[in-house]
Amino acid sequence: MSRTTTLLDRAGPGDRAPAGRRFTTSATVDGRFTTSDECLAWLAEQREIQAYSVERVPFDQLAGWHFAPDTGNLMHHTGRFFTIEGLEVQLNPFRVPSWTQPIIVQREIGILGILVKEFDGVLHCLMQAKMEPGNRNLVQLSPTVQATRSNYTRVHKGRTIPYLEYFTAPRSGRVIADSLQSEQGGWFLHKRNRNIVVETDEDVEVLPGFRWMTVAQVQRMLRLDDVVNMDARTVLSIMPFERPETTTGGLDPFRAALLRSLDPEAPTQHTVTEAISWLTENKARFELHQRRIPLLDTAGWHRTADEIAHVSGGYFSIVGVDVRARDREVGAWMQPLLRPAAPGRLVLLTRQINGVLHVLLQARPAAGALDIVEAAPTVHCTPQTFRTLPTAHRPQFLDYVLDTPERQVRFDTWLSEEGGRFLHALNRYQIIEVEEQFPTTPPPNFMWLGVHQLMTLLQFGNCLNVEARSLLACLHTLW
Repeated sequence: MSRTTTLLDRAGPGDRAPAGRRFTTSATVDGRFTTSDECLAWLAEQREIQAYSVERVPFDQLAGWHFAPDTGNLMHHTGRFFTIEGLEVQLNPFRVPSWTQPIIVQREIGILGILVKEFDGVLHCLMQAKMEPGNRNLVQLSPTVQATRSNYTRVHKGRTIPYLEYFTAPRSGRVIADSLQSEQGGWFLHKRNRNIVVETDEDVEVLPGFRWMTVAQVQRMLRLDDVVNMDARTVLSIMPFERPETTTGGLDPFRAALLRSLDPEAPTQHTVTEAISWLTENKARFELHQRRIPLLDTAGWHRTADEIAHVSGGYFSIVGVDVRARDREVGAWMQPLLRPAAPGRLVLLTRQINGVLHVLLQARPAAGALDIVEAAPTVHCTPQTFRTLPTAHRPQFLDYVLDTPERQVRFDTWLSEEGGRFLHALNRYQIIEVEEQFPTTPPPNFMWLGVHQLMTLLQFGNCLNVEARSLLACLHTLW
């Protein structure tokens, strides 16, 4: 398949190289501003000097929030930010055809943006050490700007968002990548954020809590547990990369196949058109009906003084927290957070097909999805939910993953989801290389795709879910 020139590929003014080549270079070298050890020390220092605190509080002490008397919905007194409501779901075909659940309703589209600039001929990313109340370790490496509309329009009457002017029109920088991307469809209703990368040639004042890093340095942090937050991962996933100008001879076979998979001319099992058709067919195959209902009417869920939880103790709960964070736009606030009952498992199975690395994606519906189905990791589940079920009722390939020997695991890291809405939402992210006898013809709701094909799909919204995008960012750390 020939490569089509898009916004992601065009060179800038003068002799500027194509964006993909420049991001690839940045992913192979260190910059002059920091080292890995210095970055980790900097994050630890930010936690220490800011004296952050997050404490659970009962709902009757959740200042600024209240339960609507007619619906039981949990909402802010301004009517902004987000609400916790009920959702009635009907999904066919599915193992559970209907259910009700709490859901986060956040109509606003936020901004997740990374500002990049060349130093010594190498692109650097302006990264932020940002506190989020739901993170286990509170401070993680974040995009330059990570803000909801309510935050950047200052509904909270707090401080302005640094560097916001680069990500809203009119701007002086050049947009490298820009798309609306979804977030967790099981917990959000129709939630999307603008993922954007902007390049500037201006002198940029580096404020406290920010640091220039090359893509390689950010990727090195991504291989560590709980350092790079979800918002940074999703923006990293939309960055354009080209195949490095290096020979694959003598390389580890996995890495050589991965490098070939970055090449749009590499042979793949399916075309991008076939991949889009596969997604479209699955969107049409699943029948999803969503109806917002009063939170009081969610069957099987109960509210106590300090949580909204399922009677089984599974899935997730809604709790309240009291937050102190001096360096945020507002130094103290209270809010509800969604707390998962157990960690999840998010796995990408990979294999070589004709010498090119392919990844196995599934077409996966979600309760709150905007467009019914998105391409998701091969395994996307909470194993604890299925531990007592017979094999026939367990997610496809889960048992294979649980029995995989360590030698086949290429990436294995614990990472947190959005700390601004979820409390200690920890998932185990893995990339596994399957053995040669693993079938190349998967079930109809799965498809093998090359890495460059995933990057093409990411030019559009509602194709890859946020977990698949995180895993793509992880996969880019392996070449």
